Amino acid sequence: MKIKIPLQVIELEEGNFHIIANGRFKDGTTGYWAIDTGASKTVFDKTLKEYYNFTDEKSEEIHSAGIGEKPLITTIGTLKSFHLGKFKVEDLKVALIDLSHINQLYCRATNLEISGLIGGDFLVKYKAVIDYKRRVLQLNI
Repeated sequence: MKIKIPLQVIELEEGNFHIIANGRFKDGTTGYWAIDTGASKTVFDKTLKEYYNFTDEKSEEIHSAGIGEKPLITTIGTLKSFHLGKFKVEDLKVALIDLSHINQLYCRATNLEISGLIGGDFLVKYKAVIDYKRRVLQLNI
C-alpha cells in the first residue's frame, strides 16, 4: 500500500531548502518533522517528554556532521503513537536530543517548531520516495 504525506518546502536561507512534514500527536498537537535524508537515525526533541517513553537500551553514539563536530551520546526512546499525514506511526524508536539549536534556526525564517528529524532508518524501512514536484513523501507500507 502506498501512503502519500504532504510536504512543505521551506527556504531557510537563499538557496537553502528544508523539507517538512506535518505530524499530529494523540493529544491533537501538531508536530513538524524535517525530512533529513543525510541522517542515519530518526531523532526527536528530548524536551517533548509527554510524547515518548525511555527504553531500557543503552545510549548510543550518533555520528552527525549536521548536529555538531563530535558524535553525540544519546538516550533512546520510543515515541507514543502519532500521525504523519494519514499514516499512523507506532512504536518508533528514536534518538533523543535537544533540538533547541535547530529550532533557533527555524525561528529566524518561519514560525515552525521542529519536533524531530525523520532519518534514513525510517525512510529505508518504508521505501520512501520524495516527490519534490508534487510535494509529497510516498511511503510503501
